Amino acid sequence: MKLRTNEEIHAVNPIGAVHDPVCVRCSRLATHLAQVSREYPGYFCGPVPPFGVEQPELLVVGLAPGLHGANASGRPFTGDHAGILLYQTLFDFGFASRPVSAGVNDGLELIRCRITNAVKCLPPANKPLAAEVRTCNGYLRNELKRLNAKAVVLTLGRIAHGAVLHACGLGIKRYPFTHGAVHTLPSGSRLVSSYHCSRYNTQTRRLTPEMFRAVFQRINALLAGVPA
Repeated sequence: MKLRTNEEIHAVNPIGAVHDPVCVRCSRLATHLAQVSREYPGYFCGPVPPFGVEQPELLVVGLAPGLHGANASGRPFTGDHAGILLYQTLFDFGFASRPVSAGVNDGLELIRCRITNAVKCLPPANKPLAAEVRTCNGYLRNELKRLNAKAVVLTLGRIAHGAVLHACGLGIKRYPFTHGAVHTLPSGSRLVSSYHCSRYNTQTRRLTPEMFRAVFQRINALLAGVPA
């Protein structure tokens, strides 16, 4: 698959964009999406856009679209197991209008919240390469630039955590990934870490609903001005 030139990219992806609907910068991902599209012609099979309000108080950052989830539906964490706990918890804490995300036309709205991914396209075996995370990082960087100093960034998993740090020009040693940890970014925004709400993590109980709720309790306290 032919990669576009920088001029062609910027024609549809101006500086400051948080999403490019026709991005094919990562040849491995573009080839994989083309193959999946042939196998599942009804699937979205493209770079999945962020979902939620434009200037959120809470920005949730996941890893990448799942094959039968966001890659199929076109909405982050929608259509697979990973979204079950996430959307239920968002609803319970007042960040979503409904507890279930069934599809892009289900009427669900996020409240003071936005969801995005470190990598916008489905990777083979759900494992993006480090180079692909870096290539997609500019979109995340632009998302973070839009946040105000009181916002909270929730990273789901180690890769999403590292992607946020890279987008901010920060190192992992000073801001290590630990479930439930809170860091203050140079912008003033708080970075909260959690294990990813994947099927594996929830079924092995590495991440329980109670653990996830505790993370959101901390998030609400931070947004209310309670020090970490």
